[in-house]
Amino acid sequence: MANKLVIVESPAKAKTIGKYLGRAYSVKASMGHVRDLPKSKLGVDVNSDFEPQYLIPRDKSKTVKDLKQSVDSAREVFLATDPDREGEAIAWHLAHATGIGDGSGKAKRVVFHEITPEAIKAAISQPRDIDMRLVDAQQARRVLDRLVGYNISPLLWKKVKGGLSAGRVQSVALRLIVDREREIEAFDPQEYWSLEADFSKRPQNGKKPSRKDQFRAELFRVHGRKADLRNEEDANRIVRDLEGAAYQVVEVKRKETQRRPSAPFITSTLQQEASRKLNFNAKRTMGVAQSLYEGVKLGKDGEVGLITYMRTDSTNVAAVAQMEARGTISERFGPRYVPERPPVYSRKAKNAQEAHEAIRPTSVRRDPESIRQYLSPEQYKLYRLVWQRFLASQMANAVLDGTSVDISAGCPGSPAPYTFRATGSVVKFDGYLAVYQEGRDDGQTDELDGKALPELVQDEPLDLLQLLPEQHFTQPPPRYSEATLVKALEEQGIGRPSTYAPTLSTLQERYYVQREGKQLRPTELGTLVNDLLVIHFPNIVDTSFTSHMEEELDEIASGSRTWVPVLREFYSPFALSLKAAEAEMEKVKVRDEPAGEVCPNCGREMVFKLGRFGKFIACPGFPECRTTKAILVRTGVTCPNCKQGELVERKARGGKRPFYGCERYPECDFTVSSRPVPEPCPKCGGLQISAGKNAVRCIVCNPPQTVEKPDTKPRRTVAAKGAGSRRTNSRKTGPLKRTA
Repeated sequence: MANKLVIVESPAKAKTIGKYLGRAYSVKASMGHVRDLPKSKLGVDVNSDFEPQYLIPRDKSKTVKDLKQSVDSAREVFLATDPDREGEAIAWHLAHATGIGDGSGKAKRVVFHEITPEAIKAAISQPRDIDMRLVDAQQARRVLDRLVGYNISPLLWKKVKGGLSAGRVQSVALRLIVDREREIEAFDPQEYWSLEADFSKRPQNGKKPSRKDQFRAELFRVHGRKADLRNEEDANRIVRDLEGAAYQVVEVKRKETQRRPSAPFITSTLQQEASRKLNFNAKRTMGVAQSLYEGVKLGKDGEVGLITYMRTDSTNVAAVAQMEARGTISERFGPRYVPERPPVYSRKAKNAQEAHEAIRPTSVRRDPESIRQYLSPEQYKLYRLVWQRFLASQMANAVLDGTSVDISAGCPGSPAPYTFRATGSVVKFDGYLAVYQEGRDDGQTDELDGKALPELVQDEPLDLLQLLPEQHFTQPPPRYSEATLVKALEEQGIGRPSTYAPTLSTLQERYYVQREGKQLRPTELGTLVNDLLVIHFPNIVDTSFTSHMEEELDEIASGSRTWVPVLREFYSPFALSLKAAEAEMEKVKVRDEPAGEVCPNCGREMVFKLGRFGKFIACPGFPECRTTKAILVRTGVTCPNCKQGELVERKARGGKRPFYGCERYPECDFTVSSRPVPEPCPKCGGLQISAGKNAVRCIVCNPPQTVEKPDTKPRRTVAAKGAGSRRTNSRKTGPLKRTA
């Protein structure tokens, strides 16, 4: 019998760790938090030093009962929850819920940043006590969020409408989005013109100039000052001046520059890059990263944790991982690609927890292609991104050759009043670019986009091919995307790695914000709620104030402050603002958003409504007209039956599982039970549908595809304990490989 108990949060993590520790250990999952504040009331006694009133949720009572039995029969208990403040708090709650938080020493805290045999065994051999500084910092955050949310949200229900919410980080993020939208609306575009010219080297020996001898330059200076063409008249005047002008190279500058790779991922940069390159939202990114961290079954190797802990704000890398990366780089690319010393990256996030590591593969030798067959498509994409970024971060700098050429333009015998400039760059040594190049947000440019210029020398005459005047208008700042909003929150010290994804999800679930492509646009409801909060709770939505609160939470975690005085300083002015808002906030009516459809029964323009189960479309003539429609979730796949409509997600009345049918129903009644896949069948071109975690199936020919798990021998059927019930634990055949 196992006499040592290890408790983690999730069953997947428990399964992976259990295989590493052997029979002497029993590994159980707490399924997340086992104690929390009550949902039905504030749950914080503000008159007794903000004492939290924790309880065991009803849906966790059986889990806690089972854990308590396991704890009572174990000689040692290792609390192996996540290596952050939230994990430390879960460990503390577990100790108290199971009766070992009495200081008896039975509860031992262990932490690890990757789920590998070496990391797990090293952690078990070095247990420590629960760090109450981290617990207090998490408690302070939880109580702060409860004080804000459970006091302001009911006020919004009373003054605006039900179902709304406010939050300490959420409301600041909403303000950033609304303020940006107002900047865009108030922006006054200004006209300006550019003047470019296509030049060519003079042909030699009567030969025609080749394409490689041609290049483009832009008007840079006029009479020694920076070119500033305000309108078409300015541009045309210069074009007239340049009629018959002579063009000559006056200066050539060459400069070699080195470009350093990006640091390995932290939580925020992983979310940003997954948004740019994979079009994953923050919630999806963190869900997939969690599955890679907790473990994936790799054939005969069993369950393996593929990446280190994914909630981190540190760019530190373990020395053993750096050495493994250097060996892999040398083998794959050669010694030139290995820098003289392992790179060290300075942290950008405020108060980063340097004891943590960056997000990296647990073994860089486990390259993405070698394990692709065991991963779902989204796991493969995210793991490849992490692997490439980490390997590149340990490689040599790229070396670029940059060239700048100034060209004078003027009439013969007179000073040249106009100067054109051309720039070009070429990669002299690709270095880390052989593996990875960081993505860019909309509107960003990169010197790597530059082209090589022909070989030019000072005083060399050039031939003009054409002048290209062009009208432009200044552009407003872009709307935030999930990637740029996370970047802004991080730079201003608002929130922490664990808060970004739920904050973005909440803003969209409350319909404060809508996604348009990758851009986040505030709704009328979101703008209204933001304006009310700015008026009545200016500190709550102030970026500096919120950032300062984060710093105070970090001071609690470091032990330099205690949590009760911090809460007291916050709550006294907040209570006054709350009392004033209850008296002064006006009741407002939210105008329903038009849905762009006409009611088929009465002809009114239908609107979006927010109901108990989410957003839907309804006729505004209720109760006279009760017409409603579901909002279609589109798949981007054309119906294979009628070839006109798009397949959309639907739900049968009273049904829980969705199905997928043609949007032209009832004209076309085509349906499938599983989500359609955009890629057609490589064999017959038919529609493919999802057939499990790692599989797709063609509905036309259902062809056999690559089987990823060779072992298809079924397990024995095991009779479950109980009144004649049976449970079959038969192993399915391996998942089918999804083809591009």
